[in-house]
Amino acid sequence: MTEQAATSPVVRRVDARHRYEILVDEQRAGLTAYRDREDRRVFFHTEVDEAYAGQGLASILVEQALADVRASGMRIVPVCPYVAKFLKRHEEFADITDPVTPEVLEWLDGQLKR
Repeated sequence: MTEQAATSPVVRRVDARHRYEILVDEQRAGLTAYRDREDRRVFFHTEVDEAYAGQGLASILVEQALADVRASGMRIVPVCPYVAKFLKRHEEFADITDPVTPEVLEWLDGQLKR
């Protein structure tokens, strides 16, 4: 009996749900959520399901999401701690990253109704 190799993870943007999802074998394994404010994509939450932990999926997800932001001509605001940590290790996105400000946090709270 031979085992079938797992397919490479696929990242897709789901605009209707304001997030990017990472799929493994067509199953959603994680997501990074955002809201758009003018020309800025404000990332506020990233998660990977426990069943997929330890496989580096969060890094793949965030890297591809940020590359998509760059390709769309937008800027990044890293409210999400994981995205902020990723950006410290990946300076290639520094030119399109804006700081998290109290104004952005207040706006995000209004968007999320919290």
